[in-house]
Amino acid sequence: RNQNFGPEVTRHQSLQLLRKFLKNHIIEDVKGRFGKEDFDDNGRLYRFPPQSPLKLLPRNVPLMHRSCVPRIPPWDDGDGIQVSNRIHMKPLVLNSESWNKRHSIAIGEVPECKLIRKRDLTPKHVDHIWKSMTLTHLQNILGLQSLDGVVDAKLLSPKHIVYNVFSVNKQGIVVLKNKADDLPHWVLSAMKCLANWPSVNGSMQPTYPGFERDVFRTVAEHFQRLKEPLLTFHLYEMFVNILGLLPKQQVVVEALQVCCLLLPPPNRRRLQLLLRLMAKACHNYTLPPLNEAIGTRSLMVQTFSRCILCSADEVDLDELLATKLVTFMMDNHESVLKVPVNLHRSVEEHLTHLRRAQIKYAGADTEFPVDSPPHAYCTLISKEQFEEQSVTGSQGAMVELLESLIQDKSMSIKDKKKKLKQFQRSYPDVYQRRLPTPASKAAALPERPQRFRPHLMFSTLKNPLQPFQRSWSFRS
Repeated sequence: RNQNFGPEVTRHQSLQLLRKFLKNHIIEDVKGRFGKEDFDDNGRLYRFPPQSPLKLLPRNVPLMHRSCVPRIPPWDDGDGIQVSNRIHMKPLVLNSESWNKRHSIAIGEVPECKLIRKRDLTPKHVDHIWKSMTLTHLQNILGLQSLDGVVDAKLLSPKHIVYNVFSVNKQGIVVLKNKADDLPHWVLSAMKCLANWPSVNGSMQPTYPGFERDVFRTVAEHFQRLKEPLLTFHLYEMFVNILGLLPKQQVVVEALQVCCLLLPPPNRRRLQLLLRLMAKACHNYTLPPLNEAIGTRSLMVQTFSRCILCSADEVDLDELLATKLVTFMMDNHESVLKVPVNLHRSVEEHLTHLRRAQIKYAGADTEFPVDSPPHAYCTLISKEQFEEQSVTGSQGAMVELLESLIQDKSMSIKDKKKKLKQFQRSYPDVYQRRLPTPASKAAALPERPQRFRPHLMFSTLKNPLQPFQRSWSFRS
């Protein structure tokens, strides 16, 4: 690759190059103005000349400027005409074969190629790409060889990932199309009341002491009555594995960003609204104490930790781990619930590459299925396994060959016997296992059916009208 071309080429260098082009008549003014060989950056249009500037074409001298007028030979003086050795050249037009040959050194020899337009990607293909690249990105962040035992990929819906990425508002909160899956209106009003305290609008006004505690109790009871935690049961192991990365805050944030994309859209929306409420309540010093015994921060974590992260089996639940994870997510809820930028960019670049028309060179195969992985790896086996596979593979092929010979109906019996004898001499073990008894051999080679000749009655008699044929001679 030429290092002189790239983003570091300045505008001044480009102007110098174009001035040289204009000076050497590689480009010319569109209006045909000549005499001024200085290229100015003033929006004027230029074009390539119709003829190559590399070599001047010969021109015929006008008759009036010639020193002598050539003699016109008579009609009958054809033998005296001298043919000129000079051959007039055709104009060397740009993009012609001669021009391409002349400039082949400069532009290099380009191999034969053709343009291939990729087929349009269906929504199913797009969803599959999002899911596979999301899981691969999460596996790289966690540093695992495989996600087996951590999460069941069959339970993950690619439509949830795509919906969580694109169906959001300006604040990044998921917008649900089906309002029946959203929080009830009275729960949303109660959460807004606590989050925006004391700037409360609407019908919910603090009309009695302890009003804010009743509102908080209403929100807590709704989330505690949920049948499943917001992070779902089948993603419990994945979030627990992220806790091992807690000393590396940036890595934990990236892992949580990807994991939260795997949630169903209603769960992700509830998680976003709940974490925003918890964070605002902890930093709102105008909010009265919601509990006399503990502070607001500890109250939020203790109340909603089991609503966010919980195991299907109570024995596997670790209260300390759940508290630690919920505390981290509450403190970093703005970054944790964002769409991962690196993942979004890599998926969009991959989809753009698949939709883009590509150039296929001769001898190269650029057609790959959309769903197929770009690489395939072999599994290392031992020497004993290799020898065993070679023996079984070759014997299996021989058995198939023998069976095809036996079942071939188009082959004559004579040819079949000949080929079976050759096979018996070459592979006696395989032949003996397939045809161990004479009965099996007879079944493989059916006897040739007997052909009955019709009785010749009148054909045996000589034709009386047949002339006499002498079969001997009188000469000795």
